[in-house]
Amino acid sequence: MEFDKTDAHLLKLLQSNSKKTTKEYANALHLSVTAVYERIKRLEKFGAIEKYVALVNKKKVNKNFTVLCHVKLAQHTKDYVNVFEREVVKLSEVVECFHISGDYDYILKIHVSDMEAYREFMVSKLTAIHHIGSTQSSFVIAEVKHTTAIAI
Repeated sequence: MEFDKTDAHLLKLLQSNSKKTTKEYANALHLSVTAVYERIKRLEKFGAIEKYVALVNKKKVNKNFTVLCHVKLAQHTKDYVNVFEREVVKLSEVVECFHISGDYDYILKIHVSDMEAYREFMVSKLTAIHHIGSTQSSFVIAEVKHTTAIAI
């Protein structure tokens, strides 16, 4: 599916605030409500729009201690990879997990309340996953840029 300028603009508007009414999007795009509704449904059906979510303020829910944890598996075999990936998706503290190239095998983005909570997470959850060879943690000092929007 190819996106025209209107689709791109609509996606930008939806990423900015998906709680607006179809009429509000129609006014911004100079289209009819029906045309906007049909474009949104087409984008959803195609999978360009996967779901709608609420972005939670980490500070307000006491999860504003962010850690980037590099994980190296004991061996980079298919079995070890499958076990690690199956287990890491179960950890609610892990909000993102990337299989990467380089010295480490994975980077995890973790949100917890504080250093003590991170230590508990490491000891009781993360290192309980079999086949982890080593980890290296970096603690976020300041969040310079955070967005969920994808430039179209």
